[in-house]
Amino acid sequence: MQYEFVCLDELVPEDHLLRVIQKHVDFSFIREKVRQYYCEDNGRPAIDPVVLFKMIFIGYLYGIRSERQLEKEIQTNIAYRWFLGLSLTDRVP
Repeated sequence: MQYEFVCLDELVPEDHLLRVIQKHVDFSFIREKVRQYYCEDNGRPAIDPVVLFKMIFIGYLYGIRSERQLEKEIQTNIAYRWFLGLSLTDRVP
């Protein structure tokens, strides 16, 4: 077993399409658009709607039609994890 310190930001190429999108698109508007559908104090914590939107966006952008396949792709693709704000050990929603 080997341990290494890595920075996901350094592993994603500067010219990667998702970097360009992240630089030019502010996805924070999504939270306001869906706020009425989320309860802040009842039930288990919700998955961030921006993350869910970005996951679907990745699927559309890269032609991944199955949600199960999308989950598998996100598990193994560092650029996808970086775009979603997930670490290497975070569970894919």
